[in-house]
Amino acid sequence: MNSSYQSRVYDAIIRDHLAENRQMVFLSGPRQCGKTTLARSISEIYLNWDDADIRKTVLSGQRDTAARIGLDALSGKKRVVVFDELHKYPRWKNFLKGFFDLYGDETKIIATGSAKMNIYKRGGDSLMGRYFPYRMHPLSVAELVDASLPPESLIRAPRPVPDDGWKALCRFGGFPEPFTRRSPRFSRRWTDMRLEQLMHEDVRTVAQVHEVEQIRLLAEILMRRSGEQLSWVSLATDLSADPKSAKKWTEILEYLYFGFEIKPWKRNIADALRKTPKWYLRDWSGIDDIGKRNETMTACHLLKAVEAWTDLGYGRFDLWYIRDKQKREVDFLVTRDGNPWFLAEVKTSAATPSRALAHFQSATGSDHAFQVVFEMPYVGADCFSRKTPVAVPARTFFSQLV
Repeated sequence: MNSSYQSRVYDAIIRDHLAENRQMVFLSGPRQCGKTTLARSISEIYLNWDDADIRKTVLSGQRDTAARIGLDALSGKKRVVVFDELHKYPRWKNFLKGFFDLYGDETKIIATGSAKMNIYKRGGDSLMGRYFPYRMHPLSVAELVDASLPPESLIRAPRPVPDDGWKALCRFGGFPEPFTRRSPRFSRRWTDMRLEQLMHEDVRTVAQVHEVEQIRLLAEILMRRSGEQLSWVSLATDLSADPKSAKKWTEILEYLYFGFEIKPWKRNIADALRKTPKWYLRDWSGIDDIGKRNETMTACHLLKAVEAWTDLGYGRFDLWYIRDKQKREVDFLVTRDGNPWFLAEVKTSAATPSRALAHFQSATGSDHAFQVVFEMPYVGADCFSRKTPVAVPARTFFSQLV
């Protein structure tokens, strides 16, 4: 393995799955977040749908595919087979169901995709019971200092991230290649190329040809609005389209892991906003406004944690925000099995917890209320030991997640 390779928590997650379960792994996540590198490091057999020769073999059926990779010969162990980007095949569900039923006892199967694996509604028979999904994210603070399997207790002990790693993560984001290179010129070119690939390869597989340019324009608009509430009417005006189309195109970008929505929490909150979601990019590196960048980086860290805890079977975790008609707001609420667990308000430098934290902690009954401050130096203390609103360093708080 390359000496510059950054260990990933997903390596431990997927290896644990393969050791404990017979079900297939469905590994999805944004383009270039490290899925292929991870899958190839774990597997003996790698099949990429984008390879024309491999595609021809897959189209010829399960038995021909098995013959090509030598599954018709006796082996002393179960071999790990990766089907990369197979979701682009309209009948991928039928193919995997048949392949698993025929060869699941001789193999461990990983299927990867740069789109949510349920985006294609075609596919025939259900795969229920034959797979477990895992959602991969870019690098995070916790992953830089501890790439082991997340504990069932959920919260890690705090650990300091090296100063150069912290600065690089804030500046260049968590996608492995720009994070490793740490070059502004490379990062700008990489970001532009990633957007081009998203539009010309991924969007075209799920949208009508005449919609591609409008979706590209929408992506450029949403790159400037990370951390803002989504208004379909406003977006429709900017796009010269109708609100239903604006919503549909935003959902396509979300399915392709360009960004994500967070819905408002309304239970037990008088006069709470009930419908308007907030939008966040998955790559915070290009956000010029420092407040929006810090909030987006926090959103990405929290989403990574709640999805990892959920995918591992530790419970059902979700991410929300809270805002009422009096304009009191807390940036994030994490729920555990439907119940409020902790609040997080993001600040660049303000170290005095906002009044909204105490108000909404009382209203929701959350166990914890954090003011996550980016300019506070690391403190080697457990953020989750505090039950009342408390200002915590972003470095400490993030190190305790995933």
